[in-house]
Amino acid sequence: MDGKKYSSVKRAPLLFLAILCFAACNGDHDYSPKPRGYFRIIFPKKEYQEYTGGCPISFIYPKYASIEPDRNKDAKPCWMNMQFKQFDGTLHLSYEHVNSKKEFDELVEDAHKLSFKHTIKATSIDQGVIDYPDRKVYGIYYTIDGNAASAVQFYLTDSTKNYIRGALYFNTEPRLDSIQPVLNFVKQDVNLMIKSFRWK
Repeated sequence: MDGKKYSSVKRAPLLFLAILCFAACNGDHDYSPKPRGYFRIIFPKKEYQEYTGGCPISFIYPKYASIEPDRNKDAKPCWMNMQFKQFDGTLHLSYEHVNSKKEFDELVEDAHKLSFKHTIKATSIDQGVIDYPDRKVYGIYYTIDGNAASAVQFYLTDSTKNYIRGALYFNTEPRLDSIQPVLNFVKQDVNLMIKSFRWK
């Protein structure tokens, strides 16, 4: 067999493969990067129960949440955490018995400072007045927008001897675009808890 003919026969499959690759790549395709995807979130049914623990407070909270005592070494007896385990979030609740006007003023100022500590990452911080005079429940609700670690903080008081502060955190990198659906869902239940709040 002639050497040149053998060489061209040997190259034929390679040439055919190259033409096939070029043909496969040809076409009017619109290639663009896919948008970032997130896991599908399955929200639990909205069902509620009443907190009637040993502290001088009562409120309604969701059945998909659990309340545990705060295990921090500096925690006081009526400090507790409402755990949203499905969403890896916690509403920290810190109850204080108020002994003086000075102590009350300090607690209110602390709540303000702790909320505005998120100013660095927040795009805005709005304050709303909580006012239920029939139950002697008053306070301030802080809505913290943007990529702050906490999106909701509040305090409630009867203005004389009872005070409780709440702060909602999720154990994840604070990116509002990914957490917004869960935040909206949980905020509804936090708002219902505040509306149902009573002193014992």
